[in-house]
Amino acid sequence: MLKSEKIYVAGHNGMVGSAIVRRLQSLGYDNIIVRSRRELDLTNQMAVREFLEQEKPSYIYLAAAKVGGIFANDTKRAEFLYENLMIEANVIHAAWQAGVNRLLFLGSSCIYPRDCPQPIKEDYLLTGPLESTNEPYAIAKIAGVKLCESYNAQYGTQYVSAMPTNLYGPNDNYDLTSSHVMPALIRKAHEAKNNGSVSLHVWGSGRPKREFLYVDDMAEACVFLMENDVKEGLFNIGVGEDVTIEELARTIMDVVGFSGEIIFDASKPDGTPRKLLNVDRMTSLGWKAKTDLRDGIALAYSKFLESHGH
Repeated sequence: MLKSEKIYVAGHNGMVGSAIVRRLQSLGYDNIIVRSRRELDLTNQMAVREFLEQEKPSYIYLAAAKVGGIFANDTKRAEFLYENLMIEANVIHAAWQAGVNRLLFLGSSCIYPRDCPQPIKEDYLLTGPLESTNEPYAIAKIAGVKLCESYNAQYGTQYVSAMPTNLYGPNDNYDLTSSHVMPALIRKAHEAKNNGSVSLHVWGSGRPKREFLYVDDMAEACVFLMENDVKEGLFNIGVGEDVTIEELARTIMDVVGFSGEIIFDASKPDGTPRKLLNVDRMTSLGWKAKTDLRDGIALAYSKFLESHGH
C-alpha cells in the first residue's frame, strides 16, 4: 500500500471503522475517504455505485454493518439480515464495477457453527447449525465471505475476509438494550459503583467462555493483511485464549473499582457455550495481538469515562 493511494473506510464512525482510520493515520496514510450514513446510505445500490465510480479508491475496508448484542440480534432479526446483506452486496459489487481490486471485508466469529470444535478453525465454516439468537446476522456475514470468494474466483479480484472475535474499546456501544457483553458489564459496574449498589446483575449463568480482542489490535491486523499483500482467504483475528463471563465480570469490577457480589440471571440466555478462535493462520503470517485483557479493559473504561462522564 502506497501512503498516497486513496483508501475508503466504510463505517468510519463505528468502533471498528474508527480504529482502522486511527491505524492508517498513525502509519502515515493521508488519502483516506469517509462518508457518514447521512452522506451515503450503503443500503442504496445506486448511491454506492455512483460514489465508488466517482472516487475510485485503490483500497476498501468494509467495516460498515448493523451490529448489536444478543437482545438486539434476537428482536430485530429482519433488520440485521436485510441491512447487512444490502451493505455488503452493494459495496462489493460496486467495488468490482469501479475496478477496485483490493477490499477487506469485516465479518464476525458468529459465522461459525454453534457447537463446533474449539478452538474454531476457518475450515469449520458451514459445518453445522448456527446459534439461533444471532442467526440472521451470521447468515448475512457468511454471504459477505462468499461474495468475496466468488468475485475473486470469477473476476480475479483480491478481496479478503477478516473474522474478529468479540471486540471492545474506543467508540463501543454502551446502550444496555443493544450492546455486547463487555460494554454492558463496564456500564453496569460503573453505575453500580456510583449508585452505591451491593450487587452486579449479569445475564445467564456466567459459565460461557468468550475471547476478547482490543479493537486497535483488530485494526492493526486488518492493515497488516493489506500491507502484506494477502490476496484472498478467510482469517480469524483473535488473541487465542478465552475467559468465562464470570471471570470477565470480576476483572471489570476490579478495574472499575466496584466490590459488590455478582447475581446471575439464569432466566436470560447464555448464547453459545464457547467461542474461541484458532488464530494459527494469522500467527503464521507474523501477526499477533498485543493488548492484555485487563490493560484493554482499563483503556476502554477510561474512554467510557470521557464520553459518559464521571
